Amino acid sequence: MGFDSIRLEKGMYQTSGKSFSQVLESLDPSEQYQGTALEGLDAFQRQLKRFGIRVKGKGSDNVEKFFSTVDSAVLFPEFVSRVVRSGMEEHNPLPDLLATVTNIDAMDYRSVYTVESDADLAPSYLAEGASIPTVNVRVKENLVHLNKRGRMLVASYEALRFQKLDLFSVMLRQIGQYIQKAQLEDAVRTILDGDGNDDTQSAVLEIGTAPLTGTPGTLAYAQLVEFWSQFAPYEMNTIIGGSKALVELLKIAELQDPATGMNFQATGKLITPLGAAIVRCDSVPEDQLIGIDRRFNLEMVQAGDLMVDYDRLIDRQMERAAVTAVAGFNKINAASGKVLSIGA
Repeated sequence: MGFDSIRLEKGMYQTSGKSFSQVLESLDPSEQYQGTALEGLDAFQRQLKRFGIRVKGKGSDNVEKFFSTVDSAVLFPEFVSRVVRSGMEEHNPLPDLLATVTNIDAMDYRSVYTVESDADLAPSYLAEGASIPTVNVRVKENLVHLNKRGRMLVASYEALRFQKLDLFSVMLRQIGQYIQKAQLEDAVRTILDGDGNDDTQSAVLEIGTAPLTGTPGTLAYAQLVEFWSQFAPYEMNTIIGGSKALVELLKIAELQDPATGMNFQATGKLITPLGAAIVRCDSVPEDQLIGIDRRFNLEMVQAGDLMVDYDRLIDRQMERAAVTAVAGFNKINAASGKVLSIGA
């Protein structure tokens, strides 16, 4: 079946276990276009080409181009979903916090965690006949709490029909940014307060209280190094903080390294001399910095893909069309995250 003869219908959004794009790909596999002018386009992009819909650039079409035929209208929800998702992925700091992402097709999910003592983590020599140290993996008592985050698209079709798709995409990407920010705050709250199970809160280390030296309210390089040293056998590879705490962190003379500045100018990413990526999140208390080993700390659980009210969008009932994502976070290993309290 060629891409220009596929019948598009609403039911393609209701296929169990498959997204709209995956349904299209099953009907029109991209592999068959290798070596042709359509190589590099996925099945959805080929449908845009079929109906002559230009979604970006100087010659982008108006929104109403999607509704020129019954078939092409079916493509509109997928367009909305893709643009919102691109907004979620732009400058997304979540990957610097996550050990893994788990996708589920249900609203209930119970994760696992490891139970470790200092003796379990210490390297040891196994003598002949000696017992091998164990790592206890257990199922958590409580389910992962999933949150629905999103925005309601409130606009009449008449208000949007003559708007350029390029401009409309800017608004959709902003919705993606809203969802991304909400999920980042959910992740940070889980790191700080735990996931509702016992012993999943991050330990808080205060400046001026052993094992940290210094004066409460003053962040110096010595305290940052002392905080870093408390992570063994893990490593502190991500630091999360709000604006005030990060300003204090970046004022430390030892962090004003020319190489750090060059990396920021070239990539827009801040890296400390201790090798940790810096993530800004203003939901962190202003006198605290969170350090984690992202390899072992947090699991993101996603219930399905980004969801849009496809039925309303296809029928041009945009006045109350919701765009949402359902996700939660699980603390895999509480010992791999700690909080540095600067103090007043």
